[in-house]
Amino acid sequence: QVQLVESGGGSVQAGDSLSLSCEASGRPPSTFTLYAMAWFRQAPGKEREYVGAVSPSGGKVNYIDSVKGRFTISRDNAKNTVYLQMNSLKPEDTAVYYCAADRDSSSRARQWSYWGQGIQVSVSS
Repeated sequence: QVQLVESGGGSVQAGDSLSLSCEASGRPPSTFTLYAMAWFRQAPGKEREYVGAVSPSGGKVNYIDSVKGRFTISRDNAKNTVYLQMNSLKPEDTAVYYCAADRDSSSRARQWSYWGQGIQVSVSS
């Protein structure tokens, strides 16, 4: 069992940066290193959208095209935490952002076993 808690959301203006964190807890504590971690987002009236994911070791990361070059996903396995650094934010990035964990990585939301509660990111023009 893995519990995920996001933090760091807020309201910013277009062009600003924002960093999200997602801390994982579970038993045993070393479980975090077995899981791929992903970020999804969901805007009002839209389906949950895959943003990107990082492998258990942190050595492999992928992103959707719309955030490539602007967003960076990283993880610190010593802190059981995954990060989403968002730069050059746009109004269309406005959404509730979720982190997710699973043994296998996928761009499909239903493939992920564990989810955080979500955190709001709002970008004004």
